[in-house]
Amino acid sequence: MTTQPLTDRPGTGFHSDPVISLRGLTKDFQVGGLFSRRTVRALNSIDLDVERGEIMALVGESGSGKSTIARCVIRLEQPTSGQIVVDGVDVLREEPRGASQAYRGKVQMIFQDPFGSLNPIHQVRHFLERAIRLHTRVGRRENLESKLGELMATVDLPANLLDTHAFELSGGQRQRVAIARALAVGPKVILADEPTSMLDVSVRIGILNLMRRLRDEKGISMLYITHDLASARYVANRTTVMFAGELVESGLSTAVMDHPTHPYTQLLLSAVPDPDRAGTYDPVERARLRSAVLHAASCPFDEDPDTQCSATTPVRHLVGDPPDRHWVRCHLYRPAADVAARALAADTSDDVTNA
Repeated sequence: MTTQPLTDRPGTGFHSDPVISLRGLTKDFQVGGLFSRRTVRALNSIDLDVERGEIMALVGESGSGKSTIARCVIRLEQPTSGQIVVDGVDVLREEPRGASQAYRGKVQMIFQDPFGSLNPIHQVRHFLERAIRLHTRVGRRENLESKLGELMATVDLPANLLDTHAFELSGGQRQRVAIARALAVGPKVILADEPTSMLDVSVRIGILNLMRRLRDEKGISMLYITHDLASARYVANRTTVMFAGELVESGLSTAVMDHPTHPYTQLLLSAVPDPDRAGTYDPVERARLRSAVLHAASCPFDEDPDTQCSATTPVRHLVGDPPDRHWVRCHLYRPAADVAARALAADTSDDVTNA
């Protein structure tokens, strides 16, 4: 099957080539016990493309659904509805019971905790050899050793660490081993779920530079999940903002960071320390932005000739220059999830404290 790329719109001058396309991806979790029928909606009809050879950053506050998207794509969670299309194949229809080994060879994941993703009793060699033997044909032992050396060199680790146990490695070294394990299968896409958040600040830049190099030299696409907007701007081609299980804004990282259009994106960026900003962010302005997220009375794009505003459908307005591929969800649309109101209500106390 095929899907229409989200950015293929007349007048944009851009045609996308997504390696992963999500369409209407929805995920509900059961709450309240084994026999409860109550559910909470973590993802609400997500439409997202990750293009070939790009890093897409997915940013938002804790609980917004970022990691749930990754867990659905990697097939650790079963979506309630929707499509996950990889290389033109709807994997939920073709592989309804779980991911095949071939799918694992295309899509890999790097987890947040480098101390929990590697069994400490095994040597580095074990993790890489196992991935290679499961997904490739290496033949003779010398070919395997050559492949192991190449993987270690790719992630900037010395080959003598192959015989080192995981518990003997630093956090940065463990995360590089996790990346090497993902690369061992030759993936087209890597899902990186906050891969630097548990690392020392001094080693984060090395991981980010490695991600950029893998994109530029090997053409690997990545979905980079993070709270760190500065790192998203540094490493990602495009940035998508997520709130309360829905997408609110997306575009080239520089366009989204320099010209945030949705009030939630503006709220998110206002929390980033800015040495050029005098004093604390205006709590009155933050209150206005919160109100605009939940109870917008108007939309600045109500005269958009291509997309009509809607309070019930999350339509997307193109903003800025077409090459920026910058879109924003109509301001009139109100989030359906009650988590939105709870999240922004909690932010009120922070404003009072900081005022």
